[in-house]
Amino acid sequence: MLPYLDHLFAGTGLMIALGVTLVAGLMRGFAGFGSAMLMAPIFALLFGSAEMVVTVVAIELVVSLQLFPQVRTSADWKTLAPMSVAACVAMPLGVWALASVDKGTIVTAVSAVIVVFVALMWTGWKYRGRRSTGATVAVGAVSGAMMATTSVGGPPVLLYLLSGNDPPAVNRANIVTYYFLTQFLLIVIVLASGVAGWQALARAAVLFPLMIAGAWLGGRLFHGLASERLYRNVALGILFATGLFGLLRSFIVP
Repeated sequence: MLPYLDHLFAGTGLMIALGVTLVAGLMRGFAGFGSAMLMAPIFALLFGSAEMVVTVVAIELVVSLQLFPQVRTSADWKTLAPMSVAACVAMPLGVWALASVDKGTIVTAVSAVIVVFVALMWTGWKYRGRRSTGATVAVGAVSGAMMATTSVGGPPVLLYLLSGNDPPAVNRANIVTYYFLTQFLLIVIVLASGVAGWQALARAAVLFPLMIAGAWLGGRLFHGLASERLYRNVALGILFATGLFGLLRSFIVP
């Protein structure tokens, strides 16, 4: 078993992947976001960009299955339905980009998206436009293409959904539900395209128990065991450091 794990995680990558997955689970359980953004640049470096997408999305899907029953009645389905359909329609375009772009470029792109997203969250910027059907579909399409290429499709959806006056519980429900509605199809499309293999799912099977444990603990924190403002700042700080690391590495290591 250990030799197989060494092969699956490229030797020393196992301990790094386990630690990153646990922290990502804490983020996902508490706020409903942040886990893919934390895992994506690190897993891309460890396993390659295409394998990273399947591994990250498969882990996220397991957590979505765990959290969705708790939040489904609070979700805004009028917004989520057209957004999710648009995301799924745009996914093949993202898979084409995933197969065509090299790993270094994808790591740089993911890292840049994370840094910009965190900067916008810290400055308090919000989308001020109207939540029209057209805007909702456009956000979903951009997110779906990004998710297929980088596994990080959350930023446009998060910035759009968090722009309203919905209470935190509704925002969390919307984010969890959006991931639940889109992730399974993405895994099928990426595997069917042949750009990633079944080993990516094997890695996800090894890692998801830690993700579930972290998400459970994060959910407990959400329900009153920690300050939401403090957690948000800590989570954004971790994401910013991760994105900055990916950017610096892209420029330092050819």
